[in-house]
Amino acid sequence: MVAAAVLTTFGAGVAVAAGTDLDGRLDTVLGPARAGAAVAVSARPTQLHTPATRGVATEQVTDLPAVVRLIAQVEPDGDEEWRCLSEAIYHEARGETLEGQVAVAEVILNRKESGRYPSTVCGVVEQGTGQRNMCQFSYFCDGRSDAVSDERAWAMAGRVARVMLDGAPRLLTEGAMFYHTKAVSPYWADEFTQTASIGAHLFYREDTGLRMASNASR
Repeated sequence: MVAAAVLTTFGAGVAVAAGTDLDGRLDTVLGPARAGAAVAVSARPTQLHTPATRGVATEQVTDLPAVVRLIAQVEPDGDEEWRCLSEAIYHEARGETLEGQVAVAEVILNRKESGRYPSTVCGVVEQGTGQRNMCQFSYFCDGRSDAVSDERAWAMAGRVARVMLDGAPRLLTEGAMFYHTKAVSPYWADEFTQTASIGAHLFYREDTGLRMASNASR
């Protein structure tokens, strides 16, 4: 399940700029390049440069506007891990604001590093039972085509994935590993601590031993 336009944080006491403001800022930074950005879903470069050689100095980033600037600078390319994260962002959150896409990336990376889910991005997003509609991220097993139909949205998802994989700070969801759309009320939500409301989604951190899917709907 996935999230809307204005970010509300819980427990942090910090207000973050609305999604429309950040999207406008990104338009300003990218200019015509944003509208024309496109990358093939099958892109597989034979050699990846380090973040430093790509000009992505994520260790100096401390706030969301700086993350936005990095997203505007990077090329949407990478290895298999990048492809898996890009696909998850695209299918789970391409209709969301930039914060909504970053937030989904945060959940996936939080799971990857938790020690309780698969240790790779691809493993996290592909985790499931092998049966239809029985997986952690619903786009992966809903029986619908995963073909990319919006190249601009794919390029943006790829930029977000690139920056987050390169180590941009996770500033939005306070360690969340679960989310769902506001259109549903899953039984497990009451077991977790809600950390953020971003766009169409609510995000949660696990404070008990219960594990449950954070399925998103397209």
